[in-house]
Amino acid sequence: MSSLVVVGTVLQTPTPRTLAVSSDVAVVVGDDGVIEAVHPAASMEAKDAWAAAPRVQRLNAHERLLPGLIDLHVHAPQWPQLGTGLDLGLEKWLFDYTFPLEVRYADAGFALEVWDRLVPTLLRHGTTTAVYFSSIHEEATRLLAATCVRHGQRAFVGRVAMDHPEGTPRWYRDVDAKAGVAASAASIETIAGLPGARGLVAPIITPRFIPTCTDELLSGLGELAASTGALVQTHCSESDWEHGHVLERFGRRDAWMLQQFGLMRRGTVLAHGNLLDDGDFGVIRSAAAGVAHCPLSNSYFSNAVFPLRRALQQGVAVGLGSDVAGGAHPGLLPQCGHAVTVSRMLEDGVDGSRGAAERGVPGSRVDVVTAFHAATVGGASVLGIPAGLLAPGKLFDAFVVRTNDRESGLHVYEGLDDEARIFEKIVRLAAPSDIPAVWVGGRRVVTR
Repeated sequence: MSSLVVVGTVLQTPTPRTLAVSSDVAVVVGDDGVIEAVHPAASMEAKDAWAAAPRVQRLNAHERLLPGLIDLHVHAPQWPQLGTGLDLGLEKWLFDYTFPLEVRYADAGFALEVWDRLVPTLLRHGTTTAVYFSSIHEEATRLLAATCVRHGQRAFVGRVAMDHPEGTPRWYRDVDAKAGVAASAASIETIAGLPGARGLVAPIITPRFIPTCTDELLSGLGELAASTGALVQTHCSESDWEHGHVLERFGRRDAWMLQQFGLMRRGTVLAHGNLLDDGDFGVIRSAAAGVAHCPLSNSYFSNAVFPLRRALQQGVAVGLGSDVAGGAHPGLLPQCGHAVTVSRMLEDGVDGSRGAAERGVPGSRVDVVTAFHAATVGGASVLGIPAGLLAPGKLFDAFVVRTNDRESGLHVYEGLDDEARIFEKIVRLAAPSDIPAVWVGGRRVVTR
């Protein structure tokens, strides 16, 4: 039986090259939060559905309905340092800024204060699903998962595991590999058992990245992934420093080593991937893993631009990540714009001392349709969840954008802006003040 009907115009991107516009339709949502049907609003089926539904939301001519955004890479403990320290290199940023902040999450009260600011803020940006790195602390991680349940955000929440004596400070690491695996296993069990978590919030195994983990910890976490079926997230070939560490330590590249440790699996989320090559893409594709492309933070810390278009052409699943706080914009719509920008920089090049024909990598640029597809369908594909589109059988994770607020930069001009231009303006310009409603699994979690 339907519990909700939303009537209006839907904008979405079912393929990386397709903008689908469905004008004046009724999206019928069942009691389980799954879309039952999408009918023309004038049809008898639509009228019967909203006559029977207890909740009906009619959008006006200035509003558009879009599928919810899926942020594949968020460092939740870094929320208080958002927008700071971005002049530093990655290693110095971690040791001078990030690790001293993350160790504070031993204080559960501090953790809860941060989580109660972070999760609602991301929801107001239209982020209906987030994949979170927590800290090494089990209680802080439990509280993060519980906060997502309480606010109604779909999430994958992982306790960070890290034990390498050279890659971590002595005052912020797991005691040893055995302790790290045991704490991760306990965290998985705790999150899976949270009241209200089923179907909404799930645990995810989270080795920070290879430089912070001993071989024993990586192997143990791979075995834990095999025994529990939990998804995995980590960083992969992010920067020259991190990528070079793996080559020097093992003589092999990140993707190959993650596969050897049992961490390259279906649904594994590989953050960044700027230095991945075609062989790596083959490993990722064969494992049914995927990449979290973080275009803004890559510009600060990664020494390279992720080749989004080439990865898609090779059949690799790619979603977008904000990489809070390495990415200073918490919403994914800005990341769509950044994805377009860095693809142009990769194609055109940036070194003015070189001739135009020698600067860039031809065939690299993407547009907002491709970027939004990554932020929705792409992210859902990486995680293996039925989201990212407003279609029958998919979860009703969605948000509304209003295009006529006089104080917003987002404005539609009659006779000038068609639906394609409206979509582009939404992706590039919409802010939380333009988003009056957000639903996750049919439950309204933001109301303005």
